[in-house]
Amino acid sequence: MTPDEALRRIAFLLEWRGASPYRVRAFHTAADAVRDLPAGPVDAAEAARLRGVGPVTAEVISQASTGQVPRYLARLQDEAGPAARAGWDLAAASTGDCHLHSDWSDGGSPLEDMADAARALGHRWAVLTDHSPRLTIAHGLSPDRLRSQLRAVAAVNARLGPGFRLLTGIECDILEDGSLDQDEELLGRLDLVVASVHSKLRSEPGPMTARLLAAVRNPRVDVLGHCTGRIITGRGRPQSRFDAGAVFAACAESGTAVEINCRPERRDPPDDLLELAADAGCRFAVDTDAHAPEQLHWQTTGYARAARIGLGADRLITTWPLRRLLEGRAGGG
Repeated sequence: MTPDEALRRIAFLLEWRGASPYRVRAFHTAADAVRDLPAGPVDAAEAARLRGVGPVTAEVISQASTGQVPRYLARLQDEAGPAARAGWDLAAASTGDCHLHSDWSDGGSPLEDMADAARALGHRWAVLTDHSPRLTIAHGLSPDRLRSQLRAVAAVNARLGPGFRLLTGIECDILEDGSLDQDEELLGRLDLVVASVHSKLRSEPGPMTARLLAAVRNPRVDVLGHCTGRIITGRGRPQSRFDAGAVFAACAESGTAVEINCRPERRDPPDDLLELAADAGCRFAVDTDAHAPEQLHWQTTGYARAARIGLGADRLITTWPLRRLLEGRAGGG
């Protein structure tokens, strides 16, 4: 077990326990810091000098670097028991990620780097979902820019060859009337559409419910992104109010997957709504919403949340083979 692997597994187990997002993210940050360290023993004091590494993570790094199972990890594994280990196996079964951004919108890396990082993680596919036009703060893609991006994705896939495919997609704004912020013809050309609310998040429950219902019933929509819009770190942002039972029932009926957003500041939907969506019979997409290559590692913590409420691989479209995903999209198969 490498230091990187030990730190990622600790992050997973902390998420399993419902630890604070700050604590979970600290272990991912430390894992990023040691990912490129050469093999061999690392002194704890040396590890502590790395950016993003503190006393606890430095001890983990030092112990894992000598081939040991770090004591902190061993204790968490013993306390979690076999159910958490089954959850880790579920994360290992992941085939892809339905939600990632590049520097074509508000991501920090070229789409080529995002594709390479997803492939290096063992994914068989990943969906590029840069923002739609009206989200100008995120440099959303006009129809012409989206057409250009489709050509760029085709070029990346030609370079990568078999074994991995970067899918075309978009994170499309759900407008106030529930319509989608992109040309209908273009939406029909994409492999997958994530639809999310980014404006007027504090609308009254009635209008917000109608807005979400219209979107999740739209046959072009495959995934409902970060459904409450909440932010739980920093200054935070309260979750949107809507009739979650009605929205999740519509998702289940239409086959629209509910996103389990893995960003530490989101953890969206909250636990109570995640359980409500599961009880409604929804499918789910465990998505990182990654804006940089290292953030693709966050996906394991979303699988921890899924496993904790008993969701299996058949309910998680991010464990599906590419053919199944594309043949039925989120609403089929």
